[in-house]
Amino acid sequence: MLAALVVGWWLTPASQGRDESAWQSTLTVVPAPGSEDSVKLDVVRTFATSEQVTADAAKRLGLKDPAVLKPRVDISADAEAGMITITATGATQHDSEAVAGAFAKAMVQGYRKSLRDSAMTSADERSKQLKSLGDDITSMQDDLNASLGSRRTQIKAQLDSLNGQYSDLYSTIAKLRQTARAPVLEQFGGINSTASSGSVLSAPSSRSARLALAAALGLALGLVAVLMLDRLDTRLRSRSQAEEAFGFPVIGEIPVMSRRLRRSRVPAVASSPGAPAAEAYRALRAALLLTAPSSLAFPIGGRRDDRSSLPRLPQTAPVVLVVSARPGDGRTTTVAELAAALAETGRSVLVLDCDFRGSRAHELLGVEPGPGMAELLGGDGAEGLKEAIRPTRVERVGLVTAGRHSGYPAALVVRADEVLDEARKHADVVLVDSSPLLYANDSYDLVGHADTVLLTARSSHVTPEQAGRVGELLARTSVPVAGIALTASPGSPGSSPWITRRPSETVTTGAVTPFPAMGPGLVRDQDRSRAQPPRQTAEADPPDRGGPSWALGRDGTAPKAEGDDL
Repeated sequence: MLAALVVGWWLTPASQGRDESAWQSTLTVVPAPGSEDSVKLDVVRTFATSEQVTADAAKRLGLKDPAVLKPRVDISADAEAGMITITATGATQHDSEAVAGAFAKAMVQGYRKSLRDSAMTSADERSKQLKSLGDDITSMQDDLNASLGSRRTQIKAQLDSLNGQYSDLYSTIAKLRQTARAPVLEQFGGINSTASSGSVLSAPSSRSARLALAAALGLALGLVAVLMLDRLDTRLRSRSQAEEAFGFPVIGEIPVMSRRLRRSRVPAVASSPGAPAAEAYRALRAALLLTAPSSLAFPIGGRRDDRSSLPRLPQTAPVVLVVSARPGDGRTTTVAELAAALAETGRSVLVLDCDFRGSRAHELLGVEPGPGMAELLGGDGAEGLKEAIRPTRVERVGLVTAGRHSGYPAALVVRADEVLDEARKHADVVLVDSSPLLYANDSYDLVGHADTVLLTARSSHVTPEQAGRVGELLARTSVPVAGIALTASPGSPGSSPWITRRPSETVTTGAVTPFPAMGPGLVRDQDRSRAQPPRQTAEADPPDRGGPSWALGRDGTAPKAEGDDL
C-alpha cells in the first residue's frame, strides 16, 4: 500500500487540467401551459445567451468567472417542436448536469422576471390612466345631474363612452397582473447524460482522489499477496504440523523470548525465573525426564540393590544430543536453558559445545572463549577434559567450549566416543550442542554416541521437506529420539500470564561458581559397594515408577518439585 501511495503521488501532478468535454448533458425547456401563444422561442433563446443568464448560472455554480461557462453551453430553439434545448459539457457527469441545470433555472427564472417586470410596468401605467379616467367619469356624472334637455342627452352619451373605456382598461390591467403571476417556461423531462469518450469509468484527476484510489488498490493487492504467500508458505507453524512432518512428538513449546533475555549472558531460567520462556523450559525438562528411553530409566524412589526386579543403573551419566534441522532453530539456547533447568533439581550438568561452525554456548552461559572440544577431539591440547571444564554463571553447570579449530570440523568427531565416555564421569547429565543436521555431517556422526536425541525446531522456519529429511536421518539410527522442542511457538502454554516462580526453584546466578564434582545422584558400578543404602523389607518397598537415570537428585532420590513442572 505504501508503494502504491508513493507511485500515485509521483505520477499525479499537484494541479492538472480537467477534460471539460468528457461528459455531455442535455436538458429541454418548453412554454408553460397557457403561455404557448405569448412565448416567442427566438426571443427566449436570445435572452438565454445574454450576459445576465450566464452570470446568474455562474453564481449558482459558485464560479467567479462567468466566461468559463460560455464555451461549455450550447442553446438551440426549435419553433416547430416548441422547445428549447440546453446542452452542457463537463469533466464528470455531475459537473455537466450541474451546468445544464444551472443554465435552465437561470433562463426560466430570468425570463419570467423580465416578463413580470414588463407586465407590472404596463399595469402601473394603465392604472394611472384608469384613475384619470375615473376622475373624468365622476366630473361628467356631476354635469349630467345638473344638465337639462338636449345637453343632458349629449353628456349621457359621453359618459357611457367613458364607462366603456374604463371597463376595457380595467380588464387590461387585470390581464397584465395575471400574466406577471403565471409561469412562462418550465423544464420538460429529466437530464440526459452521456460520456463523450464512450466509457463511463475515468481516472480521477485530483491528487487526493488518486492517492485514495491508490491506497485502496494497494490495500487490496496487499491482502491478496498475504493470502497467496500464506498458501504458498508451507513452513511448519503449529504443534500438529511439526509432529506430522518430523514423525516425533512435540514435548515442549517455547514462546518467543524478549530481546533482553536473548541478549543476556545468563539463561532465562536462572536470570528471570518467572518469565514465560523459563517456565516453558522447565516443562520441557519434565517432559524430557518422563519420555526418556527404557535403557536410561531407573525407578524413582526404588531400591538400588534389588537387581532381580529392577534394571541396573548405567555406569555413566546419560548423554543428550540436541540437534536441529537448520541454523536459527534455537538449538544452542535450548541447550543453555535446559542445563539451567536440570541444575535446578540438584543435578550437575556438563555442556559440550560441538558446534564448530557457529559456537554460541559460551555467550549464553557467560564464559569467555578458550580451548575446548576442538583441542580435545583433535588431540592437540595438553590438558584433559577435567581441566577443560569451565565454570559458568549458573550453579552446577559446567561448559567445555568449542575451542579453536582449523581444518574440516567433521574430522574432529573421530575421537568423540573417548571424550564423551570421559565426560560421563564428570556430571550427572551431559548435554551436547551440535551443528545443524542438514548443514553439517559431524552432527549426524555424534548421534551414535548419545543415549537420546532432543530435536529443536523453530516455528515458521522449517519446511515439511526439511523436517521429513531430518526424520529419515534420525530413523536410520538406533538412538531413541525423546521428542521435539518447538521454539518461538505462538501457542505455547508457557506464555500464560498467571504462571509465577516458586521460591524453592531459584537458581543461583551472578559470579562464576566452581563446577562441582559429580554428586551421588548416579551410583557407578565401581562405587556401588560403598554407596549401598540399607536394605528394607519387601513390604516397605515403594511402588516402582519408571524414569530416566538422571531423574535422581544428588541425594539419590527423586526431586520433589519435578511434578510441579508439568
